[in-house]
Amino acid sequence: MRSVNAALLTLFVFATASGGLAFGLGAAPLASVVVAAHGVAGFGLLVLIPAKARIVRRGLRRPGKSRKVISWVLSVLVTAAIAGGLLHALRGFVPVLGLLPMQIHVGAALAAAGLLAAHVLPYRHRRRIDLGRRTALRVATGAVGGLALWAVAPGQERRFTGSHQVAALPITQWLFDPVLALDAAAWRLRLPGGVLDLDALAALPQTTVRAVIYCTGGWWAEEEWQGVLLTDLGLPATALDVVSATGYRRRLPGPGGVLLATHAGGRPLTDGHGGPARLVVPGRRGFWWVKWVVAVEPTDEPWWWQPPLPLQ
Repeated sequence: MRSVNAALLTLFVFATASGGLAFGLGAAPLASVVVAAHGVAGFGLLVLIPAKARIVRRGLRRPGKSRKVISWVLSVLVTAAIAGGLLHALRGFVPVLGLLPMQIHVGAALAAAGLLAAHVLPYRHRRRIDLGRRTALRVATGAVGGLALWAVAPGQERRFTGSHQVAALPITQWLFDPVLALDAAAWRLRLPGGVLDLDALAALPQTTVRAVIYCTGGWWAEEEWQGVLLTDLGLPATALDVVSATGYRRRLPGPGGVLLATHAGGRPLTDGHGGPARLVVPGRRGFWWVKWVVAVEPTDEPWWWQPPLPLQ
């Protein structure tokens, strides 16, 4: 029984960690390997469900209610996380009951991770038993079974990041940020050397970049972006805090290769797509592409001294 639980815990922790790492890697070459490993771990959990079901049935016959409630809720959350992942593979960027499959997948997994700590920690003082061989066998069984299921599982064609292609850029934003409607005539960009309006920005050298955006919502799109490179704004070659009108911010390693876009597909950016100006950061996930940019601030803090995923 304990070897099954330990194997499930190992696979769940690996699946959660690899999912978070996949978001952080963006379009890095390693992303395809991480995404594949994430899928194998998820299917591995499915392989071990029958063994866990037998443990659950025995546990339900024991006296006491509190741990039974935790077990039930945890089971529902893990099932929802797996189901969300499968729906994402099968349906793509299509809402289910008002939520995207990726939102269900990630939201349920994070909630399950928190509840799992409450479920496991009370047992930390119990007598330790060497489960190394049995646990390794269970994990190997789940991994091999998960690999087999992952290899034959149906699904729509996806990018190596696990994302589905969309024909047009959807209107999405990070977490609870609203969609802003900024007055283009009143918009200003704060820089270390002063303030620019749209006319002043348009007078600078314009650059066109064709880049792919990979959203954590599970979609990707290729678009032609036009604007001003951060290197043409006279910014120092240091870490930069890019600030949105919503208060959202992201720290970049430096200005190189980053575009402050004012147009997409030859047209001015719409409100939903971050107008009047947004970042284009090729090779990184969409949460780096800050919308409604109002300030770029050099900082002495290293760019990696921030949460791997934005918390605001």
